[in-house]
Amino acid sequence: MIRPIRLGIVMDPIANIKPYKDSSFAMLLEAQRRGYELHYMQPEDLYLDNGSAFSETTLLKVWDRGIDEQFYGFGETSTLELKELDIILIRQDPPFDNDYLYCTHILEQAEAEGVLVVNKPQSLRDANEKLFASWFPECIPTTLVSANPQRLKDFVTEQKDTIFKPLDAMGGASIFRVKAGDPNLSVIIETMTDHGKHHIMAQQYLPEIKQGDKRILLINGEPIDFTLARIPPAGETRGNIAAGGTGVGMEITQRERWLCEQIKPTLQAKGLHFVGLDVIGDYITEINVTSPTCIRELDAQFNLNIAGVLFDHLETQLPHASF
Repeated sequence: MIRPIRLGIVMDPIANIKPYKDSSFAMLLEAQRRGYELHYMQPEDLYLDNGSAFSETTLLKVWDRGIDEQFYGFGETSTLELKELDIILIRQDPPFDNDYLYCTHILEQAEAEGVLVVNKPQSLRDANEKLFASWFPECIPTTLVSANPQRLKDFVTEQKDTIFKPLDAMGGASIFRVKAGDPNLSVIIETMTDHGKHHIMAQQYLPEIKQGDKRILLINGEPIDFTLARIPPAGETRGNIAAGGTGVGMEITQRERWLCEQIKPTLQAKGLHFVGLDVIGDYITEINVTSPTCIRELDAQFNLNIAGVLFDHLETQLPHASF
């Protein structure tokens, strides 16, 4: 008898998500449509016992319903050795703190026992979402990563208009636009670096942000044909949806395809199966590997099934004789 594929998902509390725009929820809907058995986990449910990876998992059902309707239901909760699962999706939102780090170590043990973990735990540790783009210098705007206040001040003087970002946040949190001569420059640097103790990223300001901070989704290094341009609201620098941006779908450009080609071999080599590029104008500003979003928005605007493309790919990575 052929058994269903067993999918585990490590995510933040499902009760707190917005299903109409949540990419993890899109993945769960597609997995359920394919007959997968869904196992829901939160990071604190994972544990190691004598070197083997376990978790408390809860069987899950999901429904694509109206905004105010119940969209999930729980079944039995049990203790499961993670090697009994076939695929585990890591969909916990940043920040990438010590608890996130420990979660990747536990899931790496499951990977060693034959589970396909998406994205690869080692690569999640290697590929900081802000720093990773610097491995492709031909694809990024002028960028400095430093904790040194004077070096950061000199960068602003040279660039005249600059974006400062923390290295461990998401959704546009704590991003500053600073210009040469800004009377608040010193205090912004002091606050963000804790007086020179912590690294931050400084990037050349790209005026093309007014046309949108584009999200490009890649599966096994191949881009989806449409991007979501997140347009900042009036008076705002950030295009992030979480910061009030408006998502407008667009066809991917030739330049954007070129950018994807430059990073494709590295994504494939690192087992980064599902990635979200942030592109402003001609440049990559971030490479999101932890929990990229925008599936639901692109699916709705262009009648796509991006999660279906993802699972088509992931199923090729499984030993089909097991099912």
